[in-house]
Amino acid sequence: MHSSDVTRFRLGELFCGPGGLAYAATTAKIKNPQYKIVHKWANDCDFDTCRTYTRNICPDDPLSVFCDDVRNLNIDTLGDIDAFAYGFPCNDFSVVGEQKGFDGNFGGLYTYGIRVLNKYRPLWFLAENVGGIKSANDGMAFKKIREDMIAAGYRLYPNLYKFEEYGVPQARHRLIIVGIREDIPCEFKIPSTAPYTEADVSCRTAMETPPIKSDAPNNELTRQSAIVTERLKYIKPGQNAFTAELPEELKLNVKGAKISQIYKRLDPDKPAYTVTGSGGGGTHIYHYRENRALTNRERARLQTFPDSYVFEGSKESVRKQIGMAVPARGARVIFEAILKTFAGEKYASMESNINEKM
Repeated sequence: MHSSDVTRFRLGELFCGPGGLAYAATTAKIKNPQYKIVHKWANDCDFDTCRTYTRNICPDDPLSVFCDDVRNLNIDTLGDIDAFAYGFPCNDFSVVGEQKGFDGNFGGLYTYGIRVLNKYRPLWFLAENVGGIKSANDGMAFKKIREDMIAAGYRLYPNLYKFEEYGVPQARHRLIIVGIREDIPCEFKIPSTAPYTEADVSCRTAMETPPIKSDAPNNELTRQSAIVTERLKYIKPGQNAFTAELPEELKLNVKGAKISQIYKRLDPDKPAYTVTGSGGGGTHIYHYRENRALTNRERARLQTFPDSYVFEGSKESVRKQIGMAVPARGARVIFEAILKTFAGEKYASMESNINEKM
C-alpha cells in the first residue's frame, strides 16, 4: 500500500497530558468515513494524568500508555505509527514564565519528538506549544526546532491558533505546527476561522448550557476563605483585584507586577481568559455571578471536554491536568483539516499568521 493511501492513522503521542489532543483526534470526522485517527500509544510522566488518559482514550488497552519520564523511555520499542502528536512541555517557553527557552529543564524535551519522527517516519505530525516559543532565546529556539523538524524530512505548516476564533469559549493562543512527510503529495492549509464567526463562545453558555448535573464528576466546590469571599463581593465580572474598588482591608499588598488574572472574575458574555493549571494566590478562575472559584468541571467545560470525561486524582491534580490540556474542540478542527488534506476534500482555509518561510 502506498503510504499516502493510508486512511486509518495510528497515532502515537509524547507528553500526552490528560488526552485533549487524543480525544480531538479520535473523534475527528470528515465526509469520507474511512479516514480516521486511532490511538496506538502514548506517554506522559505524571501518574494521575496517565490514569485519566487511559480511562477516557484507551480503557481496553492500558498497556499502550507508558507512564515514565520521556528521558527514560525506550522510543525504539513503542511501535509503528502513521501519525504523531506532541505538546512538548512549555514551561520554559511560556510568556508567563521566565522564558528560559533551551536553558531551562524542559527546553530540550522537544528533541524526543524529533527522535520519534526519525525512527517511525509517520506520514504527519502535530506539535503544540505556547505562542511564547517564537520569541524564546531571541527566536533561536523556534528556529532550531523548525530546522530539526525539516531535517527529519517534513514540510511544516505553523500557525498561531487563537482558539476563541474556532468556537472555543476561552482565549487560548497556541503555536501549532502541522508537519507532512516531504515525500507525500499533500499540502496542508490552515483551517479558516470564518465558519465560527457566529459561534457562541461566551463562558456563560459554556458553563450553563446545558446545566452541569449536581452529580457530575470533578465538580466539587473549592473552599474559599472568608476574606476571599468578601473580596469577591466587590469585584465585578471582568474585573480583578487591582481594577475593582476594594475597601482598604481587602486590598492586596502586592509590590511590582500586578498580574491581571489575580482574583479575576469571568465576564459572562466573553470567552474565559486562559485556563491554567495554577490555583494559589488568587489565580483560580472566578465565577462571574457566584463568589467562588470555578469547579474543575466548569474549567473542563471551558476546555471543551464533555461532562462524561472523568479526570483521575486529587482536586489539585485534576486542576493541573485540565490547565495543561489542549481544548478538544479547537484541536479537532485541525485534525479534521489534516484528514481532509489526505482525503482530498476541500475546506475553507486562510493564510498562516507566521510568515517565515518553512
